[in-house]
Amino acid sequence: MRMGPQMIKRLPHLAFCAALFGALGFSVAPARADRCDDLAKDLASRIDNMKVGATRGGIIYLQHPLAASASLGCQSRNKLAEFYAASPQRKPSPAFIEMVATAAAVVFTIPKDDALNGVKRCLNRIGLIRGNDIQTRYRKLDVHCSRSTTSANVTISREKDE
Repeated sequence: MRMGPQMIKRLPHLAFCAALFGALGFSVAPARADRCDDLAKDLASRIDNMKVGATRGGIIYLQHPLAASASLGCQSRNKLAEFYAASPQRKPSPAFIEMVATAAAVVFTIPKDDALNGVKRCLNRIGLIRGNDIQTRYRKLDVHCSRSTTSANVTISREKDE
């Protein structure tokens, strides 16, 4: 390809543009930890004995002595976040309920009393009349409680459009 007089006149402009794009490429800020990772670390710092485990498929697994299992679901297309905890007992202890409420308050930035009332309300509805699988809404939170013969589970989430 031959360079004509028009191309020779544009050569300094092209060199300037290439240098500018190169400089912009190197001036990008360093990568920062994901918001979900920050949230898991915040949970671990605010709740005694909470430890952050492995991250797999957008879910951060947590460990706590009061919970058989616990996890923090990261933001998806339709949910802001989701906190799940399973009690090793059929009737969860007050300390377990307190831990779940504290986690919900941190994850969803709501007052702890509101989170505690939502979790208690859901767990109190489980029983003979309403069944062992309850779904409620409290202060824009979706609270899902279920119970089996050996354990109880609580899942708290919030829709993205709220």
